[in-house]
Formats: sequence, structure tokens, C-alpha cells
Amino acid sequence: MLLTEDHRTFRESVRQFVDTEINPQVDEWERAGRVPLHDVFRKAARLGLLGLEYDPAYGGEGADHSFQMVAAEEYGRMHAAGVGMAIGVQTMMATPSLHKYGTDDLKRRYLTPAITGDAVAAIAVTEPDTGSDVAGLRTRAVRDGDDWVITGRKLYITNGAQADWICLLARTSDEGGHRGMSQIVVPTATPGFAVARTLDKLGNRCSDTAELVLDEVRVPVGNAIGEVGRGFQQQMEQFVIERMFAAYTVVGQCDHALERTRAFVHERSVFGRPLADRQYVAFRLAELQAEVDLLRHHNHATCETLMAGGDITRMGAVAKLKAGRLSREVADWCIQFHGGMGYIEETWTARHLRDARLVGIAGGADEVMLQILARLDGLPA
Repeated sequence: MLLTEDHRTFRESVRQFVDTEINPQVDEWERAGRVPLHDVFRKAARLGLLGLEYDPAYGGEGADHSFQMVAAEEYGRMHAAGVGMAIGVQTMMATPSLHKYGTDDLKRRYLTPAITGDAVAAIAVTEPDTGSDVAGLRTRAVRDGDDWVITGRKLYITNGAQADWICLLARTSDEGGHRGMSQIVVPTATPGFAVARTLDKLGNRCSDTAELVLDEVRVPVGNAIGEVGRGFQQQMEQFVIERMFAAYTVVGQCDHALERTRAFVHERSVFGRPLADRQYVAFRLAELQAEVDLLRHHNHATCETLMAGGDITRMGAVAKLKAGRLSREVADWCIQFHGGMGYIEETWTARHLRDARLVGIAGGADEVMLQILARLDGLPA
């Protein structure tokens, strides 16, 4: 896939946004454990970043998926991964189903303000007893006249403490397993909705991650996204897009980390010579960059397939698996080549290592990706 001059111009604008509006603030946001999302999202919206692929009728840019890929790569250059994660939730995790399956009324009320940055969105799937096993979720939405009455708990919800609405996956019938679920838009100002707590995490510390409680929350039946009972299938589609966000972002993260580490080993003198002169250091950094290049080109192929209307389930699982493992490997070697300095909290490598560890867990753990691939290959999983 060849990127055009339009892509390059767009990349420069996103990079300028990252360098001027995000990176100077991230240390403060990390200490606070919170990004001021409404403020940041409005700034991102002015560049069209929150609705790149979405219909202009709802405030979107009407661009193709390749621009989303370019933007996500640049988010990887943010000095705290939690900021890019928050934007990714808004654009590639909480809103794709609404844009594809929502009614015109639902999109005007919830998608448009998410695109303009006036509303923060979150995706609420995971529960205290249900992570990768989405089919086991227990949150229920029972129909009562023209309302859904929703009761349950959701855990590890990114943007959850600041969200104005959530894309909720809940059971809407007594069918077991993956059957009988629906996606429902739930405004967080609705009585019965509460943020139980925000979570103190190893990394991505500026990303507010919350546990949510829904106690007989009433929302209109019309807040269901798409066909009632098809929520699981719609969420699986949304998960594939989420996994590609992770893979795109990891390319940017690893590129930036290796670039900074190469600069360091050129400057660092060991036994009278620059560390970069040591063949093992040079070869290992070159090998890691080659792995990043391979992931980048796989991402490009996946992006192209998606834009052509193809099924990217397998390609997305490969990308997510490789991204999770490569992000950890690059982060670990960057610390190694910084030596003792890399282990000091004030050095960028420490935060980068903590943040990178999430990629192999969130949006489907490495083991879930392997399970998907094994099944597609006709193997028992």
C-alpha cells in the first residue's frame, strides 16, 4: 500500500498536534492520573481526528481507513500511551457500531457530539468475572414498556470516569452464550449509573480506567444499536477495529522508541567508544526495526483489505498478536541499552515499558488471538 502526499501532509498535522498539544502536558497528566478529555478532544476535533472515517452528515470527514491508520501511528509518538488510548476508544472502539448500525436519530444525538469532542464515549464490555470470555457476561437489560432497565457492573472501562455516554453490551434475552445480547447507548447522567472507582494501574496511568455500576438504569428501547439480539456479533466486528488500532499505534510507539534509543547509543560512550559501535547493539536494534517494518507492512495490507470490503478477522488477530509481543520486546531492549539510566523513573524508558505491557492484554489477550488463529486453521482451541 503506497501512501500519498495527502497522507504525508495529514501525518505532519497530527504530529504537530502530538508535539504541541499533548507531549508538553503528559507528565502533569500522568501525575494526576487523568487527561482532561473534553478539552483534549475538542482540540483533536478541530483537526477532524474524531470522525475521520465517519459520514459528513454527522460531522465526520468521510475519509478512508488509511487516514485512521496514519493518525494511530502518530498517537504512538505520544509520551504517554494513555492519551492515545483515550482517543482510540473514542474513534475506533466505542463508536464504530453506532456509525454502522445506529439509527439516524441515535447518531445525531450521540455520534455527532462524539465527533465534535463535546461528548466523551466509552465502550463497556468487560465485567468483574468476564474478560476475554465475552459470552459469559451477566449485565442484563430487561424491557419494561418503552424502556430497557439495566443492571450490572463493568470493569476496566477506559474513559469511564469522564464518559458522557457508553456503548454497553448487555443481555437482552434469556438465551445463553453469545446469543441474546445487544449493544445499547447509555448516557452516564441517567439515574442509577455510577462510577464505583477509578483503578490505579501499572501503566497508562493518565488514562482514567473505571469500574461502573448500573442499578436499574432506564434508557429508551430506541437506544439499542442495530438489531436487538445481534450485539455480540456487532461487538466482535468492533473488536477487530480495536485490535487494528493497537497494531497501528504500536508501529508508532516502537518506531519512536527505537529512534530515541539509536540516538542514545550514538551519544553514550563505553570503554572509550560510542555504544553504537558495538556490533551486537547495532545488530539488535536493526533487527528490532526490521520487525517493526514487517508489522507496518502487514498493517498496510490489512488496511487495504478492510477498505476493499474483505474479512480481516485473521489479519487483525495476527497484527494484534505480533503487536503485543513486539511492543514488550522493544521496550525491554530499549531499557537494556540505556543501562542503569533506563531503570530510573525519570528516563522515558520506564514509562514506555509499563505502558507497552498492556498491548498484549487489552482488546483480546495474546492467548485469545492464538485461539482465534488456531480455530481458523482447523485446530482444537
